[in-house]
Amino acid sequence: MNRRELIKAFAGAVPLTVAGRVWAAPATDARLLVVFLRGAYDAANIVAPVSSEFYHAARPTLHLAKPDAGNPNAALSLNADWGLHPSLRDSIYPLWAKREIAFVPFAGTSDDLTRSHFETQDTIELGQTTGGSRDFRSGFMSRLAAELTRAKPIAFTDQLPLIFRGKTQTPNIGINSVGKPGVDDRQARLIKDMYAQSDLSSSVSEGFRIRDDVYRSISEEMTAANRGAVSPRGFELSARRIGRLMRDQFNLGFVDVGGWDTHVNQGSAIGYLADRMGELGRGLAGFSEEIGPATWRDTVVVVISEFGRTFRENGDRGTDHGHGSVYWVMGGGINGGRIVGEQIKVEQATLFQNRDYPVLTDYRAMFAGLFQHLYGLQTANLQRIFTGVHPMELGLV
Repeated sequence: MNRRELIKAFAGAVPLTVAGRVWAAPATDARLLVVFLRGAYDAANIVAPVSSEFYHAARPTLHLAKPDAGNPNAALSLNADWGLHPSLRDSIYPLWAKREIAFVPFAGTSDDLTRSHFETQDTIELGQTTGGSRDFRSGFMSRLAAELTRAKPIAFTDQLPLIFRGKTQTPNIGINSVGKPGVDDRQARLIKDMYAQSDLSSSVSEGFRIRDDVYRSISEEMTAANRGAVSPRGFELSARRIGRLMRDQFNLGFVDVGGWDTHVNQGSAIGYLADRMGELGRGLAGFSEEIGPATWRDTVVVVISEFGRTFRENGDRGTDHGHGSVYWVMGGGINGGRIVGEQIKVEQATLFQNRDYPVLTDYRAMFAGLFQHLYGLQTANLQRIFTGVHPMELGLV
């Protein structure tokens, strides 16, 4: 038996360490993709607390109907308390049936209360405490890569994201957005010219002026909150390519998807949020198919966002910046088909500051628990990734 065979034989039985890093066959084979929904998606309408009467009262125009097999726009039953958005019926719901996805409600940053897209995105990507000075040259996925042997990280972003900044050399490749407005400026001019000599001329021109004013007023913040992230439609079209790259070349990936800052006309079972979520779901399903059944069994996908949104809808039939969110954990080897983590009854008395989901599962504790089981990391390894954090046992892997 040569040295290579000896190492493989021992690695298949027990974890080894080389220069303080974990060496284990499962760690080498495991793949991790983190999907960051920039802009703060409305988790309460995607994994909805349908058994809560307060949910339906707090969202008179936005709430999802309780699960009903005869209603295609009703929530899809997850358990007695929770329902999934119907836009995910053909993409994510089959993974739930196969127990390949779990949802973690009341998740987020326990110590960042700013409700600022930029502050909280930075907080999550750094994985450091918010008190005192922070090292912006050290993202938590870069620190994870440093603790693993044979890690092959990649960021599917135009610029190297904060989460991968650090000592580890990480390539990045951009995924361009392909979304287009329904009527562009050239088409708008043609339509106005068509009605120029009619009685509707002033109404048509005023209609386009109002459209442009509204678009500018709501798009500037969303564009900034996206930080150059790919659109959900762009992710849908590119997810299979990401799957091929993760299957053949890389085992540690990150992608961000923008378009989730829904202050105005968010929609319920149909509408803006439903369309974007449908694109995201199809992209994730395509990724799982492209990566292949064998590799999917050793792959974990975690979907996160910087925070949730206000539990009550606002006056513009949208939602504003909140606190707690719902995370997704997917994979062929996941112990899924469950709602995991600490939970509370959703009612007015349990809202955080009388407006948002509370955070009961801190994102660092959740990731630390995943890393512990996925890679066999020990306490010393985990402390170098998330200082002072105790891993949370959610039984996901």
